[in-house]
Formats: sequence, C-alpha cells, structure tokens
Amino acid sequence: MNSESPRPVTAREVAATLSGAPIEEARQLIKRYAEDPRAQVRRAVEVARRRVEREESERRRVDAMYDLQDELGGGGVVVGVDEVGRGALAGPLTVAAVCLPPEPRIWGLNDSKQLSPRERESLAALVAERALAVGIAHVDPESIDALGIAACLRHAMAAAVRDTGLDPDRVLIDGNPIGAHPRERCIVKGDARVACIAAASIVAKVTRDALMVSYEHEYPGYHLAECKGYGSREHVDAIRSMGLSPIHRRSFCGNFVEQPRLF
Repeated sequence: MNSESPRPVTAREVAATLSGAPIEEARQLIKRYAEDPRAQVRRAVEVARRRVEREESERRRVDAMYDLQDELGGGGVVVGVDEVGRGALAGPLTVAAVCLPPEPRIWGLNDSKQLSPRERESLAALVAERALAVGIAHVDPESIDALGIAACLRHAMAAAVRDTGLDPDRVLIDGNPIGAHPRERCIVKGDARVACIAAASIVAKVTRDALMVSYEHEYPGYHLAECKGYGSREHVDAIRSMGLSPIHRRSFCGNFVEQPRLF
C-alpha cells in the first residue's frame, strides 16, 4: 500500500489551472485558493476573479437580450430582422431573419458593428447551428436604382421572413417602422438590445461581406474586399478613375461619375 502523501500543487500549476478554467470551475478554484499565501497564486486568483466578473457581466447583458426578446414576442414565434448595405455604393442590400430558441443561449450576441470580423464569423456559425430558422434576402443594385432603397428594404425584409419558412407571431425589426410585415414591431437600436435581431445583424453582415469579397475577383480595382462596397476614399477614387461596374448603384454614385463602365 502506498502511504505517500499527494504531491503539493505548485503555484505555477495553480496559476495555469485558474487561467484556463471555464467560468463555473473558476468560481470554485477562486474559493479554494482565496487564502493561499503564495504571491503567484494570489495574483492568479485576482486575475481569475476579474475574468469571472467580466464573463458574468457579459452573460447578464445577453440574458437581458433574450428576456426582451421574450417580452416583446409575447411567448409566441418570434423572428428578428436586420439589414446591411443600405448606404453602400456597390453590392446588394442584404436582409437576414432569425428565430432563436430560448436555450441554448448564444453568449456574445451583439450588434454586428460592435464585433470583430472573427467574432462575427464565430457567432454566425453558432446562429446557423442553434437557430430554429434563418432566412436571407438580397436586393440587387439595379432594383435599388429602379425602386429606391425604402421600397427595396420593405421587400427584402418581407422576403427574408418568408425565407425562414415560419409564420411568426411577432417580427422584431431593428430601427424605425418600415411596413414590411403586418405583425412587425420596430425597436430602435434593437440589434444591441434583442437577441434575435442581434443574430440577424450578424448573419446579414457575414453573408454580405463574403459576397463582396468574392466580387473583388470579378471586379478588381474597386477595393471591394476592404470597403465592402461602402464609400471609402479608395473606392470613390476608383469609381472616378474606372467608372462604374455592373454592381454599382448608379443612383448612389452621381457625384463621382456619370456613365457606367461596361464589362
């Protein structure tokens, strides 16, 4: 029978364990080592405590987004809707519609503009995995020129909701009233306040960004992979120099060039 006592855990080992522990485990480790006299352990405990506090605050923020989704939806089938590309000079207007279940929650959901590209990609993958339904609609530049952005936005939002295959009890839309759905409710800054709208903003952004990157190869010289079709200095200079491509919105580019470039 081995009567040797367990080897003491070194300060370095404690610090490494605290650094990589999930939030639930980290809470228990913080309690276990709170009175440890070793300086390295005390520092590691304090760092872990601050990390747990940040994660708990973040979870409260996301919980509030789901709570508001449930409150506004009244317990029925809720679809969140958001768009990207409304003010771009080139490329489509893209709308996403997303229906999220109450669980499992997607930690990190936020207005897509508040997230890094890597965060958006990761969260879009989670939305695709966990959403009850996702719908996408694009409106091409030619239609935007012919009908105007407001009419196209209404059309695309309605089409994205239809693309989910659901008959929602409530459609929650970021921004001001648009008249896209008879059961819509619009929430100013909804993409930062309501879980399903935040998810829609992320899906729309990731989907359209990927499309604009692909256009870089088809229409080189406009810096589309970087500017995503918006009016950066490099993009505007390219329009002035090269003219318009078939994916430019002529009605948005009157200040830069008069005639489209023919490919």
